[in-house]
Order: sequence, then structure tokens, then C-alpha cells
Amino acid sequence: MSTSTTSAGLRRTGARRPAIRPTWCCSFSLDPQTPHSKPYSPIAKPHSLTSRRILSPGRVSPIDSDPIDSDPIQDLQEKRLSSVEESRDGGSFRGFRVRLKGREGEVVILSEKEKEMICENSEVFRGLIGGMDLNRGFEIELDGVKGLEGFKATIGLMREAGRNEMRWLAKIGVSGAIEILEVSCSIRFERGIAACLKYVEAAPWTENEEEKLKTLLKTYSLNKTLTQDIVSRFCTASLTSSDNLTVHLIRSITSGSNSKSRRELHTLMNGILSSSSMYQKDIAGLNKEGIYDLCHSVLDSLLVLFKEERPSAERISQQLENLNWLSEILIEKQIGEEFVDLWINQGELISMHEISSPMVRYEMSRVSATIFISLGKGKIHINGEKRFEFFNSWFGPMLLDFGWLRRCPKGLEMRMLEECIGQALLTLAMQQQQRFFMEWFRVFSEQGRECPNLTRAFQVWWRRSFVRSVGQR
Repeated sequence: MSTSTTSAGLRRTGARRPAIRPTWCCSFSLDPQTPHSKPYSPIAKPHSLTSRRILSPGRVSPIDSDPIDSDPIQDLQEKRLSSVEESRDGGSFRGFRVRLKGREGEVVILSEKEKEMICENSEVFRGLIGGMDLNRGFEIELDGVKGLEGFKATIGLMREAGRNEMRWLAKIGVSGAIEILEVSCSIRFERGIAACLKYVEAAPWTENEEEKLKTLLKTYSLNKTLTQDIVSRFCTASLTSSDNLTVHLIRSITSGSNSKSRRELHTLMNGILSSSSMYQKDIAGLNKEGIYDLCHSVLDSLLVLFKEERPSAERISQQLENLNWLSEILIEKQIGEEFVDLWINQGELISMHEISSPMVRYEMSRVSATIFISLGKGKIHINGEKRFEFFNSWFGPMLLDFGWLRRCPKGLEMRMLEECIGQALLTLAMQQQQRFFMEWFRVFSEQGRECPNLTRAFQVWWRRSFVRSVGQR
């Protein structure tokens, strides 16, 4: 093969063009055949390396999951996709050309000014170009770049200096700054790394941006002095344990006096404590003893309020609302069995219910309603003796207060309550069922829809008790 390349266009006969060197990876390490090159990779070596394919600077994607114990730079060099090649255009240019090729096939060729910017600011490019013979034309192609805009924006940041960097980053926002930070880490643009970290630390993040930052900080080994303020924003190692903190927050809510704020905070805490919540990492992350201490405190306050000469319906309603909310938390966490036992043994409150006006007392049955629904749905598992004691204590008050609950449900689903009362009643022994169904029959015949409609459950009890099955005599 005989070709000639000179800048003056002179033909040099017999000159054999040097063989094109083998292509090599764009991990931003130097050409392994360059004598003065020192391979460099900004990517921190993972603890368990898997077979990887290079797609773009600093980004890798798995091909297979078989773990291998190889050197990461050697591993990247074996995946030869992007390349640095000697020009094949017969010497039409000297120096080098930089081509960025996106995953969708789009291509950007950097201008002379942009190439100068990269070589001046990037340690990786500086080392890469330093090992080349610029008397011949070379092309650096970065194949499979995920988002060319981030690379071009990084070059834009290179043009800025001093205070202008922060203003420039503020215009593109946190997501753009994170993209630039990733590219800057890949090409070792130190000023860009420092500027992006400084800006991102002072700006608010979305949850998606936070996850990107966490991933990026795990991928690259950055100066801890630069990253410590960012890490402190999502590191919880030194905070109070979540279970104790949760009890403290719940105590603050139950002692609050603004009913609208309490309802909003109820919703907030319910979302955090929900077992399906994105915030809940440990379902057991709740101080059971602390919640039950709060229950006892609320019950003591209730007794004091009922014993006042003129009981305040508003304050009693607030405390019963708190108690009902605590019971819902305990039941949701599947630790509500002891609360049923606690509610069964409130003899003083039951006696207060008998002598109090309906406007004051009916909120007690709201607490009972939560337990009835949980029993009917099988969320609480207590033995038959405890179930009977609960019905014996609170079934009568529920029959009296049902009409008031219907008029002021406060989110209580009345049809579900009726269904669950019937289902829970059918879990008792047949003789016990007969006693409570007869009590219900009497009250329902007098009050109608002011009493829960248990006709379906009554029919089941009647059939089981008196209608013989096929084959029975």
C-alpha cells in the first residue's frame, strides 16, 4: 500500500503509510501503544466487577452478569467500540478531530475553539493528545454518548470563570448541572467538578435528582472535602432513630389544638407510616411501647374531661379523635391486639357513656367502629373470649350511637361498618351470637336506620342455628 500525505501537497513516492494502529477504547485512557502514555481511568473500581461494555464516557452497561476478576482498564480496552484512529483521508488535515456520536446516531464534530477548550481543561484529553504525533491527522470518536447536550454544556461551562460559573449553572438548573458533573468526572475537568458540586449543594433537589447524585457519588471517587456537604443532606447516620422520632412527632400532633392542622399532619404521618409507603424502609420501625404510652395518656385526659362539671364536647372529641388515630396506626402495623384489650377494660368510660349526652358520647363509638371493622376484615386476631368481652362492653353503645355516626361520619364508611359488625358477630359462639342478635333485633325494630342493619348476618345465624342441612335429621 503506497500513499503519501504532506501538508504542502508534495508527493513522496515509495513512502509506505504507517499501519493503522488497532482501535482502542474511549475510556479516556491513553493509547496503550504510545510510549509516553500513562493509562488513566476516572472510574472507581467497583467491589464486584462484572463484564461491561463501554457506551460513553463514564457510562457502562451490563452485557452479562457473570462476575469476573479482571482489571477494569484492561476490561474496557477489550470492548473496542470507540476509537482513536489515524486519518484515512489522505492527509487532508493535520492535528486531530473530535467526533461525538449519540446513541440515536446523531453526530457532532467539535470546532477548533471547542477542541482547544477541552484540551486546556480536561486532564484526560490533555494526556490523550500529548501522546499523539500531530503531524498526522487523528480522529477521536466517542461513540454511544448518552445525551450530547450534556457534553456540549460542559464545554459551555469551560468558557465561564469565577462567579459567572454559578450564574451559568443556575440558568440550566440542577438536572443540567448533574449531567455536566458526570461528564466533568469522566474527562477530569476539575474546575467543572468543583463548580457543579458547589452549585448543587446550595440548590434544592427533586427525589429523582437526589438518586442521580447518589449514584454518581458512588461511581466516582471524588474529593471528600468537596462532597461532604452534599452527602450530609441525605446521610442519616447521626440522626435520632426513626421509631423514637416517630413517637415524638405523633405526641406533638395529639397535643396540638388546631384541628385543621392536626388532620393534615394525620395524613402526612399515615403516608410515612404506611407499609406500602416509599418512605418506609422497615415495617417494624415504630416504638410500640411509646405509642401505647400515648394511648394511656389520652385515656387519662378523657376521664378528666368527662368528670368536669361542664364537659367540653370539642375537647372530648379532639381526644377521642387522637385515640382513634392511634388505634388505626397500631392496627395498620399489626400490633393492635393490646389496644382492643385496653379498650375493653375502660369501665369508667363505659359508665360515662351511659350518663353523657349523645353529642359528647358518640365519638367513643367511633373508636369502637375502628375495632369492629378490623375484626370483620380479619386485621385483628384475638381469641373468642376477648371478642365476646369486646361485644359485651361496646356493642350496646354502638347500637345507640350509630345514628349520630351516620349523620357525622368524618370519613367513616357506614356500609362497611355494618357489614363488619355482622361478620365480627358471626365469629362468636352460637349462644353468644343469639344474645347479641336478639338485642340488635329489639333496637332495630324500634329505631330503624338509626341502628346498624345486620339483617344479612342475622339470616346467616338463623340458617346455621335452625335450618338443617341436606342429609341431617
